[in-house]
Amino acid sequence: MKKIFSVLILVLLHTVAWAQFRVEVSGVGLTQIPIAVAAFRGEDAATQKISAIVLADLERSGQLRGVDTAGFTLDETTRPDFSIWRHKNADALLSGSVARLADGRFDVRMRLWDVVRGQDLGSQSKAVVQADLRLAAHEIADYVYEKLTGDKGVFSTRISYVTKRGQNFNLWVADSDGDSAQSALSSAEPIISPAWSPNGKQLAYVSFEARKPTIYVHEVASGKRRLVANFKGSNSAPAWSPDGRTLALTLSRDGGSQLNLLDLSVAGSEPRRIAQSSSIDTEPVFTADGKTIYFVSDRGGSPQIYRVSVAGGNPERVTFNGSYNISPALSPDGRWLAYISRVSGAFKLHVMELSSGSINAITDTVADERPSFSPNSRMLIYATQQQGKEALMTTTVDGKIKARLAGQTGDIREPNWGPFQK
Repeated sequence: MKKIFSVLILVLLHTVAWAQFRVEVSGVGLTQIPIAVAAFRGEDAATQKISAIVLADLERSGQLRGVDTAGFTLDETTRPDFSIWRHKNADALLSGSVARLADGRFDVRMRLWDVVRGQDLGSQSKAVVQADLRLAAHEIADYVYEKLTGDKGVFSTRISYVTKRGQNFNLWVADSDGDSAQSALSSAEPIISPAWSPNGKQLAYVSFEARKPTIYVHEVASGKRRLVANFKGSNSAPAWSPDGRTLALTLSRDGGSQLNLLDLSVAGSEPRRIAQSSSIDTEPVFTADGKTIYFVSDRGGSPQIYRVSVAGGNPERVTFNGSYNISPALSPDGRWLAYISRVSGAFKLHVMELSSGSINAITDTVADERPSFSPNSRMLIYATQQQGKEALMTTTVDGKIKARLAGQTGDIREPNWGPFQK
């Protein structure tokens, strides 16, 4: 079972650095809604090109594709000539405007059109400070995505990840496209396993600042944090229960590495062990109903994924293909299990449909790590290696559309996709 921890240690030892991200979308989906996103009137005078951000979001989802709008600038007040856009084979058209207000804020407006039926699908307007222009664009993308697909958009959610630059580690919080990153924590000691709370206001993570693994809960807005697990031995792999009251974690205080539950609502509460074995159990993750935990164990002789009731009992093995399966992630809708499987020495991202047990390898890279689902269950974020450097990637669940959020210099690790904002 030491191999599981060796993967985590490799995460820590890679030299990484923060740099501005760029988004590169690749792949072709089987069914995509063609949408024209015209340049917003007045956006050239703003610090962010709203239409470009919206289009990048929509294309990254894998369910929409952009239609050429070169030479067109449209605002939300004018009814478009639908024949032009039908000729371009667009099903939908987004137009809008950005205007500077007297108080320095920006008035961002949009309107979505059904080109096929010639109908107005709705509009939005919002006044934002300059720093929130990107957020306004992500919220527009969420609106468009939901109107056209019926699913809730995730573009205004946030991600977290860890970097190491020189001898300094940073825990970052960024937009879902990797932009607008802000450092939540800087430390001379390793930071691993960041995990978002269900309300999106806190991050639990493992810090080595006490010269051993301990677990903190960090308030993202204020930067305040509290030490929640500093028991004898190792404290690692925190995972939140759906109600945010409990952390599942791996403790070695009783010997080995065992799964425990820690009640965060009661100060000084004692962890409760939920699985009894002489094996190493780690990387817990809750199901959406909070009744079951998936985890990794070597109880069968090699790392595999199991599940067990939070009340305890006999764990049930979930993965049988391959001899090395780690890093489970569950989709919020309960349909999918993502994990990393070692195949002929390569670590590849796999997705299992839990109802049928069918499994797909959805990447062609060889060093994938730490998958995490988007809150609408349609996409995954993960770390991998491309051209010898670590890269942050998103992919659709079927693997057909991938977007690389790549640092210009250096590497990134430990991604985790935050929940819908509440």
